[in-house]
This record gives sequence, structure tokens and C-alpha cells, in this order.
Amino acid sequence: MDNIPLVSVVLTTKNEEKNIDRFCESVTNQTYSNIELIVVDNNSSDKTQELARKYTDKVYTKGPERSAQRNYAVEVSSGDYVLILDADMELSETVVEECVSTVRENVNIKAIVIPEKTTGEGFWGKCKVLERDFYYLEGDPDIEAARFFDKSVFLEMGGYDESISGGGEDWDLPERVYEKYPVRHRIQAFIIHHEGYIKLRDLLKKKFYYAKTAPKYVKKQKVSIIGPKTLFFLRPVFYRHWRLWLNNPVVSVGTWFMLFAELVVGGLGFLLGSYFS
Repeated sequence: MDNIPLVSVVLTTKNEEKNIDRFCESVTNQTYSNIELIVVDNNSSDKTQELARKYTDKVYTKGPERSAQRNYAVEVSSGDYVLILDADMELSETVVEECVSTVRENVNIKAIVIPEKTTGEGFWGKCKVLERDFYYLEGDPDIEAARFFDKSVFLEMGGYDESISGGGEDWDLPERVYEKYPVRHRIQAFIIHHEGYIKLRDLLKKKFYYAKTAPKYVKKQKVSIIGPKTLFFLRPVFYRHWRLWLNNPVVSVGTWFMLFAELVVGGLGFLLGSYFS
């Protein structure tokens, strides 16, 4: 293993017993072998920690939010690079290998975006898959966030901002990295994101929570509230690949309805979060 850098794969969990075996097995099956798996669990009441220990002895307990969990995992890690992931994800087998080869070939790349393919069950699951298919086709810097980092740069940036939650922290860290190290890169290997059975009610509930916590991120990064990051109908990928809408008109109509409902609920959450921030 001489001169082959160690990669720390970081997983944060909270009651993920239904997902963790699939996730850990995808890490075990990577074509790149010099990997350590670090699991930081937020006091799960199920068998998450027990199952995680089948794959690694580096299982820790910490909360209250995933940003704090992620930062702690990087602090205790030994890797030269860190890969930050969620339990409902599954890595295609060459993800780590491609990330490492990329940063070794170009030392100016300090953060890498890994494209995601989404799976979902039920009608609204199909709608969410269709939305994500647009992002997967070519990548969208307003939506995708880097997950693979040079550890020294991660620490230099102070890791994830623990005052931001609900998704904004995923964008905030890469944007701070790009301010100093502006080379962006997206690999070909991908992550499969297993959404499971999706109910519209659950989607809107999640959107409301994320939007309610978004004002801190928007203020910090000076994000315009009228732009593609916040308004789905301003995202160019939806129009450049318009033929994709024709594949299943019923699901396409449902997707636009879903996105509009998320916009309305998200707007309400954002206003509420702004009022109390």
C-alpha cells in the first residue's frame, strides 16, 4: 500500500438499520482498498450501531446534528481524504478509486462532486426520480454539492458550519472551498440514492424544515432568493433536456406539481425561519 493514500469514508446515522448493511457493503466492495470506515451515530434506538460494528470498529456516538457528527468523524479520522455520505446511499464500485486518481492527477482539485442516481417507489417516488434525472445528466452546480475533500482543506475551512442545518451546510462547505481553490470537478462514477417509498406529505414536511433553517445559509453565502438554487423553474437543465419530460407525461405533470408544492411550502418555511432568525 506504499504511496496509496488512505481515504476516510464518513457515515452519519440515526436509526438506519434498514440501510446500513447495503451502504457498508458498497464501501467494502470498492475497487480502491485503502479505506477506513467511520460511523458516527446520533443515539439510535435500533440496531444501527450493532450492524455498523460488523464492518468497522470505528463507531462513535455524537449529536445533535449531522454537521457536528461529520466534523467529529473527520477529527478522529486518519485519512488523507474524506468522503462524506448518508446511509441511504450506495456507492458504485469505482467511486473512491476515481476520486483519488482525480486529485492525484490534478493537485488543484480539492473537492469533488459525485453524481447521484435516485431510486424511489410509488408515484411521488417516480416524480422525485425524474427530477433528479435532470441533474444527473450533466450536473448542476446549483443543486449538487461536493462530498469528497482533501482532508487538510476540510480542516482549513473549519469543516461544516454547525450553525447551519437542513441541507444548507452541504452547499456551504464546498462554496467556501471553491472561494480559495476554484477548480471544480465531477467524476463519472456515481452514487445510488435510495429514497424508498415516498409520500408527498413527507416531501413537503422535509422541504418546510429545510427552508425554515435556510435563512442562515442564504445570509452567509449571499444567495439570491430569486435564482436557480431556490426557484426550480429557473434551472436550465429542465429546459435543455426538455425531451425527458415527454417520456412519461403523467409523471412529468406530477413532478411539476410536486416542485410547485415544494416551492410554496418552502417559501412559507423560509419566511418563518427569517422571522425568528
